[in-house]
Amino acid sequence: MSTIPRSQRAPALQRQPDPDPTAAPPRSRGIALAAALLGFVVITIDVSAVNIALPAIQGSLSGGMAGLQWVVDAYTLMFAALMLSAGSLADRAGARRAYVWGVALFSLASLGCALAPGIGVLVAARVAQGAAAAVVMPASLALIRQAYDDPQARARAIAIWTAGGAVAMAAGPVLGGLLTEAAGWRAVFLLNLPVGAVILGLLIRVQHSPRRPAVLDGGGQLTAILALAGLAFAVIEGGHLGWTSVPVLVAAAIAIASGYAFGVIEARHRQPMVPPSILKDRRVTVALAVGFAVNAAFYGGIFLLGLYYQQLRGMSGITAGLLFVPLSALVTTSNLVSPRLAERIGRRSVIVAGQLIFIVAMLALMLLAADTPVWLVLILLLPLSTGGALAVPALTALLMDSVPPERAGTASGLLNSLRQTGGALAVALFGSLLASSGGGFSLPGMRVGLLVVALVLGGTAVLSRFVLSRD
Repeated sequence: MSTIPRSQRAPALQRQPDPDPTAAPPRSRGIALAAALLGFVVITIDVSAVNIALPAIQGSLSGGMAGLQWVVDAYTLMFAALMLSAGSLADRAGARRAYVWGVALFSLASLGCALAPGIGVLVAARVAQGAAAAVVMPASLALIRQAYDDPQARARAIAIWTAGGAVAMAAGPVLGGLLTEAAGWRAVFLLNLPVGAVILGLLIRVQHSPRRPAVLDGGGQLTAILALAGLAFAVIEGGHLGWTSVPVLVAAAIAIASGYAFGVIEARHRQPMVPPSILKDRRVTVALAVGFAVNAAFYGGIFLLGLYYQQLRGMSGITAGLLFVPLSALVTTSNLVSPRLAERIGRRSVIVAGQLIFIVAMLALMLLAADTPVWLVLILLLPLSTGGALAVPALTALLMDSVPPERAGTASGLLNSLRQTGGALAVALFGSLLASSGGGFSLPGMRVGLLVVALVLGGTAVLSRFVLSRD
């Protein structure tokens, strides 16, 4: 046996590492990123674009504030609840295969939304849309994790992916307003069909994903759905039926009992949807908490502003949508700046700064009134445009680097489940408080909701500052 140290042997005699059979070639990486980005964009647009279409939906299908809240939250709640197991599905079935299933179902559900004859059918179709979106989201991020092995390249790809979603969220109201005014609210859903076809065409050229067999956690999934649905029902209907009404109290009890049962099931299941080993890493738990708070602020803000512009200020859908254009531009810029800023000052600093900016955004929006000049409204929106866009790329990259590659889909599903839950509960809270006057838009209710979200962000900002390491 040779006594020459390995590091000093001639290069020709050294054993070269075997090529990674799962590594994607550069061309395939670009196609995978494009497919992942388009899917993330289309499922995100269906959150914010629908907000601008809500008054038109109400006029066409009838239904009060509670009905409008359910049109939004039926989507986000199923999105949040099913994403727990959908993240595991991306690992078990393979990211590419799961993505194909999700996009196909989302397209069919979108057609159902467009053809809905009443508010009940629309809400049911939105449930199906949310279920499909729950599959698309973690599978899209898992595709990126699979395609990019280098951490820096992966961070840049995630930043582009995150920027696409953030731009879609901010630009969705513009698109929703234009489509609603030009062709009616049903066009908002019909747009998803050609986009879905393009995504499926791209996926044909993406390499197959590895599969990891595992047992389905049916009990955990069922209790997660019951817990989130019960909590949302209690918050939404509490503002309409009364917080001490029997249905609201029963829903709250179901949420608490189901949440407890979920914890028990996950602790005993041999392959749980939420592996305890993932949650032992403090970087993961902080990322989840921050994701919840940031989405509560952004989703709540978009929902609030869409109704503020149209119900309180009497603006048309197009005008209301166009007022979101500056928001979209700033979100794009902030998302692209975030990873570079994180490399210079560390992820923790960027994550904390993003939350502090969001707190300023919530406090600034409390100044809105019926006669606030439009130019001042746009200025007050500046921190809303930058806070989450700075924080989300950094916390997403932090999470992806904190878990092994085979758990990428599970971790992604867990993060986005918490983010969607934050958004759904913010919409439920704002809707209940806005309607607390028994009539139209309630400014006092709006301010209470903004203050609550600001306090939540304050808590997660402190958590980020003192728990995360400085890197």
